[in-house]
Amino acid sequence: MTVLLLSLTGLALLDSLNVLNIGVVSAVIYGSRLNRQSALPGGASFIAGLLTATSVFGMCAVLGLGLLTDLTNFHLTPTVRYWGEIVLGLVLIALAVFPLAAQSAAPGWALAAMRERPWLLGFLGAAIGLGQAPTAVPYLAGLAMISALHPLPPTWPLIVVLYSALTVLPCVVLLGLSTGGNRRADQAQRWMVRSLTRYGPMAVRIFFLVAGVVLVADAVVHANTWW
Repeated sequence: MTVLLLSLTGLALLDSLNVLNIGVVSAVIYGSRLNRQSALPGGASFIAGLLTATSVFGMCAVLGLGLLTDLTNFHLTPTVRYWGEIVLGLVLIALAVFPLAAQSAAPGWALAAMRERPWLLGFLGAAIGLGQAPTAVPYLAGLAMISALHPLPPTWPLIVVLYSALTVLPCVVLLGLSTGGNRRADQAQRWMVRSLTRYGPMAVRIFFLVAGVVLVADAVVHANTWW
């Protein structure tokens, strides 16, 4: 269980390097300063919507995978495992070489809504969360690891929520720094945004490349069990 939790923590931290989420929170912070408003209502609403949508998707995915396994009596044989490693490895390598284009700025209507109804950003967070969760490779890998536990531990919903909470940790830190109201907090916030925006996508691509090569290599080593 300890190994599983450590693996999930690593995947969640990798998943937290999301340029779009960081861009939205940064836009909320800067927009609130221009309008001389507090960034807390809009930022907290966005993060809450994002966290809720991601957690709900994760719980539904784990329950759905468990039900599908029970209905089909699926058993993971060595042949299925290594062919699955090859497919997943090639997908990860492809994502590392040809990354998907990601939006990194908040929609204009979101900034307009923030001025008068900050709570509307919660719906933006929920929509982004529902769009990101089905395509987030680290998150899907983590859900698959949880679903593979038989039986599922009683605390598995809490594990999913904690995973989702770790993925929004940079957004929470940025929002917290925005309330500092001093020069050091502003400098830390700008440094964090620049670092995550510049190095975050590259770190994810390197992880995908390394993980993909390891999976394919492991399958090749066990080529005698392919058939």
